[in-house]
Amino acid sequence: MKIVVLGGGLSTERHVSLVTGTSVCKALRELGHKAIFVDMFMGLENYSGSLEDAFDAPDGFCGEVAIETVAPDIEAVKASRKLKSPSRLGKNVLEICSMADCVFLGLHGQDGEDGKIQAALDLLGVPYTGSDPLSSGMAMDKAVAKKIMESCGVPTPKWQEISYCESDIPELKKSLPMPCVVKVVGGGSSIGVALPETEDELESALHDILKYGNRVVVEEKIIGRELTVPIFDGRYMCPIEIVPPEGSSFDYVAKYQSGAQGAREICPAPITEDEKKMLGEYALKIHKALGLSVYSRVDFMLDNQGRAYCLEVNTLPGMTPNSLIPKAAKVEGMSYGELCEKIVNLSLKERRKA
Repeated sequence: MKIVVLGGGLSTERHVSLVTGTSVCKALRELGHKAIFVDMFMGLENYSGSLEDAFDAPDGFCGEVAIETVAPDIEAVKASRKLKSPSRLGKNVLEICSMADCVFLGLHGQDGEDGKIQAALDLLGVPYTGSDPLSSGMAMDKAVAKKIMESCGVPTPKWQEISYCESDIPELKKSLPMPCVVKVVGGGSSIGVALPETEDELESALHDILKYGNRVVVEEKIIGRELTVPIFDGRYMCPIEIVPPEGSSFDYVAKYQSGAQGAREICPAPITEDEKKMLGEYALKIHKALGLSVYSRVDFMLDNQGRAYCLEVNTLPGMTPNSLIPKAAKVEGMSYGELCEKIVNLSLKERRKA
């Protein structure tokens, strides 16, 4: 198949997406597919050949990329593009996608998980991996997803949605419950998330989070174990426990760096069969309630009394070889390449239903 793997983009998760995209592209090429990697924001600005020949590029446009220890400087990324345009789609992105048998979405965050690129590809009549525009948008918006959780009986921490500006912060500092978790509604990779323990920390967090948006979810802080459950092909896979470094939270650095700075990911999670079933059934329930398809990953906290609280749903979770869904697939005997190819095939079936 001719497959365009879209990655990069202009979200705060750009670095993660670049690694996901190039990893998936290399795996699909090893299986014999004519896969090429295309940065959604940069496009094919460094390619001078004909579009028809792009799928024959010997390296599939897969460069050497890595996840940095800090989130990308979006303004610097914008300035580095040759095409000076307000478009968030780079040179020939839609044109090359329209020539593909399938577009593998290796995007994360804004413009990737929020349904926008899915809608554009639907209008072009181009098949793509994962969920449709509406389901993606609902899951990406943490406040909307919380409402769906409550409506379908999936427990989630007590929460409230707030829209605010700088002048509101002094009052919010006094009125919000402490400790709490503050999350920008459309964020990911733990960017735009804070876990303040004091009023002063809350004040600082509210100032910082305004860089990412003025709509936030403020939720009760649950003490316990952090677990995630992959959903794949209509069923749940083994839960994975995430253990942050001592004295740290599961922030951007802990998620993506190895060694002392990185989190430990235990797969399968050391939990009881009853807990595995409970988490899996809750994950599958919210996956279906949001109308998601093919795959997703659902994050939970499990408190000391064994009660589960759903935190959020990821519709395009990380897909590097060391990401969580590939780890769960490996436990089931599925290789990374097999997983990537199956996502393509399942997605093509899903698009034919539409």
